[in-house]
Amino acid sequence: MAGHEVIMKPFSDVHRMGNKVVATLLHDPTVEGLDVALYMDGSASMEDEYGPRGILAKLAPVKNLVEPQMRWMLEYLANKDRDGKVRVAYWATGDGSQLEEVGELTGPQAKDFRFPGPRAYGKATVMLPVLRDFVAHMKQQVQVGARRGLAVIITDSQISDAPNVMAYATQVAKEIASGRLPRMNFVFVGVGEQVDEEQMEEISHETYPGVGHLWCHRIADRMEEMAELVAVLVDETMTVAAGGTVYDEKGNTLKAYEGRLPAVLEFDVPATCKAFTLEVAGQRFTQPIPEEHEEDEDHHEEERAPEPEPVSAPAARKKHRGHGH
Repeated sequence: MAGHEVIMKPFSDVHRMGNKVVATLLHDPTVEGLDVALYMDGSASMEDEYGPRGILAKLAPVKNLVEPQMRWMLEYLANKDRDGKVRVAYWATGDGSQLEEVGELTGPQAKDFRFPGPRAYGKATVMLPVLRDFVAHMKQQVQVGARRGLAVIITDSQISDAPNVMAYATQVAKEIASGRLPRMNFVFVGVGEQVDEEQMEEISHETYPGVGHLWCHRIADRMEEMAELVAVLVDETMTVAAGGTVYDEKGNTLKAYEGRLPAVLEFDVPATCKAFTLEVAGQRFTQPIPEEHEEDEDHHEEERAPEPEPVSAPAARKKHRGHGH
């Protein structure tokens, strides 16, 4: 992009491709008051992924595959959180319904924090306690400035209590719609072959009156892909406001987002359009549209300015099973 082309806040990146504009919003300044939690599966099926502990950890060649992924995710998610602290816990521990809290961790702590796995691996994979924990956490955080919540839930197996999870999510949605709870989103990520994709889709595809989708999900084939997938999914599904409208220079509507405003906006513009305006939450933001440079088209992806993330995303992000919702 040419040096004279200026990207205005709240945008981090704007590109024109013919009559199509792709505009990426800065998450941090626009998602105000976001409180994030990360829940990692602690059931028995995860034991091999964490690897041996204690003396065995020094003797065995098997590595902890979860720890580097947790560190990556924690540092990434802390950058989204309003105070830079992420609630972290193992779930599905003990009898399968228990949570083992790790703590409120910051991005800098993530660099060398140890994630050896829970003290007691679970005998089942019961998710309802995760939702209850996060709702209770958000009720506390609202008192000190939180305005929305994002819970990232990782599992490598089938959920034991899917009907209870869906019933509770329905109640949570009613509380959100009535204003008794802040807006919340659940990012549900499955890892490996034991995940029940049909079950995940049933949970995630549900829509709720006045709220829309609460869930988004995808499945990674390997543990090594987990952190990258979480980052992609959070970026794709993060909502920065309850709807918004994009206008051209003459005030004509280019695109209206009624349910939610995604982090990446894509819309068509007239050939002569030189700028667009985003109206959201009573505010209007006008952004000049950078010119399209033919000689740069082949290198478009390489030249895209990186988003403000603490850990650089891999240059080429893979495709994974599953859907945004």
